[in-house]
Amino acid sequence: MFDSQKLLKRGDFLKVATVFQGGLVVAAYVLAWLADIDPLAHLVMDFRGLLIGLCATVPLFLAFQVCYWLPLPELRRIRHFLLEKMGPLLDACSLRDMTYLGLLAGVTEEILFRGVLQPLIESSWGWEAGLIFSNLLFAVAHWITPVYALLAGLTGLYLGLAMDFGGERNLLIPIVIHAVYDMLAFVKVVRTYREGHSAAF
Repeated sequence: MFDSQKLLKRGDFLKVATVFQGGLVVAAYVLAWLADIDPLAHLVMDFRGLLIGLCATVPLFLAFQVCYWLPLPELRRIRHFLLEKMGPLLDACSLRDMTYLGLLAGVTEEILFRGVLQPLIESSWGWEAGLIFSNLLFAVAHWITPVYALLAGLTGLYLGLAMDFGGERNLLIPIVIHAVYDMLAFVKVVRTYREGHSAAF
């Protein structure tokens, strides 16, 4: 038997996510047009980039697991936020939906932050400035609490460094890391939410 409320919640959530993330791509391309930058100039669709991205997701997700379970007050506050705000929405989603959401965030956010902003800042102030300031913006865009923003900024630094792994810039690497990491994090959050929800009955 289908839960109509859950289906409605799922549909609305996916639509809002698609519109919001799609807006980031529009913003990226407007900014790229103004700055005369090709957002996909460094996107190389090859097996090497895919493999590096998949391998580089492992330490990032392990760090997420550690932060998720550490009994520090600020980290517990973030975990509570994820379970309270994201848990019910993700609970209405299938694994396919969560894979879609991960890909959506990975592609759109990386085009904006690593495809446009990092090269744009680099062109004026150098590689280090591009890496740092684009990820300060990445942190601000993910501001839920100061610690969450800090963790997001560090994640962005990791993604920015991964893009230049081996000295050959490839936007595919952070896209893969971001997409797979988000999908795994969504699965972790919804499993914890479902465990807590079932334990309450």
